[in-house]
Amino acid sequence: MTDARPLTAGVMGWPITHSKSPLIFAHWFQQAGLNGRYCHLAVAEADFETVVSALPKAGFRGVNVTVPHKLSALEIADEATPTARAMGAANVLTFSPEVGVIADNTDGYGFLENLKKGAPAWKSDTSPTVVLGAGGAARAVIHALLADGVSSIRLLNRSAEKAQALANDLPGPIDVIPWTDRSDALEGAGLLVNATSLGMTGKPPLEISLGALPKSAIVTDLVYAPLETDLLAQARANANPIVDGLGMLLHQARPAFRAWFGIDPVVDAALREICLK
Repeated sequence: MTDARPLTAGVMGWPITHSKSPLIFAHWFQQAGLNGRYCHLAVAEADFETVVSALPKAGFRGVNVTVPHKLSALEIADEATPTARAMGAANVLTFSPEVGVIADNTDGYGFLENLKKGAPAWKSDTSPTVVLGAGGAARAVIHALLADGVSSIRLLNRSAEKAQALANDLPGPIDVIPWTDRSDALEGAGLLVNATSLGMTGKPPLEISLGALPKSAIVTDLVYAPLETDLLAQARANANPIVDGLGMLLHQARPAFRAWFGIDPVVDAALREICLK
């Protein structure tokens, strides 16, 4: 007799109804011909550990984790990948009958996959990369770039102390530059990454001039609402290649699907369209 129960996973956050992850997983379930379900799990901070401990008994293979639970997800795990430990946070929990709760962080993977798919000619070791921001997203980006052999990183953040702390945590060729010098810091760069929330719908604009940025440099923005931020629009007008932030969201979900269901899904044009509706 076969088990007719659906393969089950979800995404935990507070709030969480805005998440596009159920759309992503529904598309992949359909492509793979799997009887699966993926649901929003609205969980307050105080209830996080209690809910996680109950999910394997409810048939869940794992969960994605978003704000405000990424730090707690790492803390309660029985085992964690080196990447999650380096990040100090987790966005994926896998429930293993043998090990227990396994924490991972796939944000850096999603960033790098999106960048390489959107700009296949880019090489990490040829010219400096400028990263704006020093939060969790910037940490994931820098960790991935260092692992990929980036030649050097110019890190700028509105709080110089936070930028320096990040540089200290992730040893490598990182130069912390004052936020006021952000436009001048673009000279000779091969890649510009906005890992701040500036330019996101409802947030202040990112005020920067791309005049010093070489025309060959790639510009990518982790913000995907709006899909084309003012930064990307400015880069397009400047004839720079651009990579939007939606692909990072899509690619970061792939390792979770692979870990839970044994299939490496494809990020295709149809999936992008579904998430843009």
